[in-house]
Amino acid sequence: MLQPSRVEPAALDPYSEVVAQAFDFVSPAVVSISVHSRRGPSGVGSGVLYTPDGYLLTNSHVANGASELRAALTDGREVPATLVGDDPETDIAVLRLAGSGFPYATFSSSSALRVGQLVIAIGNPFGYQATVTAGIVSALGRSLRTRSGRLVESVIQTDAPLNPGNSGGPLVDGAGRIVGINTAIAGGAQGICFAIGIDIAANVAATLMREGRVRRSRLRFAGQTITLDRRIVRGLARTASSAILVLEVLAGGPALRAGVEKGDVLLEFDGAAIESLDHLHRLLTVELAQRDVPLRVLRRGKVVELSVRPEVSG
Repeated sequence: MLQPSRVEPAALDPYSEVVAQAFDFVSPAVVSISVHSRRGPSGVGSGVLYTPDGYLLTNSHVANGASELRAALTDGREVPATLVGDDPETDIAVLRLAGSGFPYATFSSSSALRVGQLVIAIGNPFGYQATVTAGIVSALGRSLRTRSGRLVESVIQTDAPLNPGNSGGPLVDGAGRIVGINTAIAGGAQGICFAIGIDIAANVAATLMREGRVRRSRLRFAGQTITLDRRIVRGLARTASSAILVLEVLAGGPALRAGVEKGDVLLEFDGAAIESLDHLHRLLTVELAQRDVPLRVLRRGKVVELSVRPEVSG
């Protein structure tokens, strides 16, 4: 009597193997977040656990304003969640699940990413739990305006497909480590999606866990990072080749009171050469709201010395 031959499962190709292993490693830590307002269910999103005692990262726009939050794990459990704190200016929020011993993912560093590198998104688009998509890092250092109006820099652009419900889920590398928190797609485009770099998200999360909110200083202007002409860099004896172009000065803010004008190029703040908006945001600590800070700008070819007192936000 003939016996059927035993067929071994076909080995995966290297690309599929990396994606499958990363998904197997991270997916138990990815949750589906159901959001309820006083009027009833108001949406779904994603999140990722990063500690065994139930702390998870998601987007501020997922959790903000909810009267009730619940998280569904891939093992079937549904757990109440509380909002530890959220930061609309970076679109990051931290939730805490009731219980302990949760599966959790680990952080990598978004600053170590390379354009063209494989990345994997895991989340719950349209409520379809534990959906995985894959792509590459399309670009680094993008800027993204959050719903609060703040321009967040060092954003990752990827072509890993995202859809409504992916917000707050992790973007991971081939080793299954979190490199970003998925946050937005470019409307009307295909394959242009964005994630907040984990370096920013982790710093914000640590502050939210410690204080429940993020307090910053701010100057209240709109600007963009630009590359300076090489002749200007040489003429100013400047090591940094980039600075900030002021696009708009907001009414009633510290920048306006200090005399900053549209078209100014911000060169130095508090004695430090400004290289980018992200760099300036890091320099704007809450302690600076207590004193006048020197500000050097380039205006119509001339260096102008100003003094500004930042105001506190958050």
